[in-house]
Amino acid sequence: MKLPKDYFLSDLLSHNVRGDISLTYGFGDNVWMHPPVHRILGWSSKPSNLNLKRNVWKLNQVKQIVNNEIFIKGEPAISDLATLNRFPNLLYANLINNNGAKIGVVADFLFHFRTGKIQYYLISRSNPKIPGSSRWKLNIDNIVDQQPGLVFSSVQSLDQLNLMKSSFKNEFLKKGKKIFNRFDDMKNIAANRIEDWLEEDDDANSNYSSFNKNIFQDDAILKNRREQDNIFNSDNINSKSSSNKYKEDDPWI
Repeated sequence: MKLPKDYFLSDLLSHNVRGDISLTYGFGDNVWMHPPVHRILGWSSKPSNLNLKRNVWKLNQVKQIVNNEIFIKGEPAISDLATLNRFPNLLYANLINNNGAKIGVVADFLFHFRTGKIQYYLISRSNPKIPGSSRWKLNIDNIVDQQPGLVFSSVQSLDQLNLMKSSFKNEFLKKGKKIFNRFDDMKNIAANRIEDWLEEDDDANSNYSSFNKNIFQDDAILKNRREQDNIFNSDNINSKSSSNKYKEDDPWI
């Protein structure tokens, strides 16, 4: 099986080391690296939690990685915890900003599997062993100096670095903010629809009022015409009555 091109140290240390189907050397314990050139040489595994003996492996001993197990070739170099702790190591080193203040802790790094060259470091704001904490990307160019347990950088704060992994708290806050934003959008849409409905209702009422007004005006005109017609008819009747009476009174007719 082809080995991955790039790999995180945390993934390497979380795998169980196996020589074959029946022989196991335990899970990863610590990294073996050369800090001045930012390169990983190998790592160590521990057979058990109560055993101080450590099995040290080189990267070129890895044959394949299957699920959570690393299959290796050859025999390990045997060492102990006290000896390995004396080796220089940047893992869990404090990150110092350009003003000399601590701003984080080196929690992990990504390395090239074939050469061991470290691509970049991952920084945690507090204890990196707390699960679900945020990770910021620290490039090699941002490192100006290093000492045992200390990494000096040119940045002022973690906000100047790229956030690679957000914590559970930040994810919860982001999701909560998205939910509230969606609720606000729904509320605004509902309010706009109600306003449109009210405007349409006002227009309908206005049209209805105009319609009723026009009907009332037409009724008034018809009524006026009827009254005029009645007056005209009444005048005609009175005129005819007067004419007939005149004829009756006229002795020559």
